[in-house]
Amino acid sequence: MSSDPGDPPGFELPLRLLLAFRVIIDELHAGLAEQGHPDLRPMHGFVFQAIGPQGTTAVELARRLGVSKQAAGKMVESLERAGYVERAADPADARRKIVRLTARGTDSLVRSAEIFERIRDGWAERLGADRLRALENDLRAVTPADLWRLDVPGWFGTG
Repeated sequence: MSSDPGDPPGFELPLRLLLAFRVIIDELHAGLAEQGHPDLRPMHGFVFQAIGPQGTTAVELARRLGVSKQAAGKMVESLERAGYVERAADPADARRKIVRLTARGTDSLVRSAEIFERIRDGWAERLGADRLRALENDLRAVTPADLWRLDVPGWFGTG
């Protein structure tokens, strides 16, 4: 299969997708900083999603993120110091600690959702709502259905 001579080289597609992700995430974090969350970093969003609404143990968090228990523990300590998560006794097993989002952590997720909507609205304005919808549908057609595949650090190889 030969491509049109005017087509960009194949390696450009993943780089453009990565750049689009970076543009969105940079805009998100600029908005979060303006709204009282200047200490959040892109990895924190993955951590918050891996913690989930019910909380999780540090061991399970490490598994979900594809990192070592030590790396997950350090991330939890850092986020705990910043007030985004807390550790509490597991009601089902007093020997275990559950990591949960605090009100500050939940606030950052609510604000993130609002900022993502504004970013999407901006893209719809710039590209046209139909073209953006088509882009999203096309991306759904070529990507797995599971949006929350969180093992990104393991995928990039952190060790």
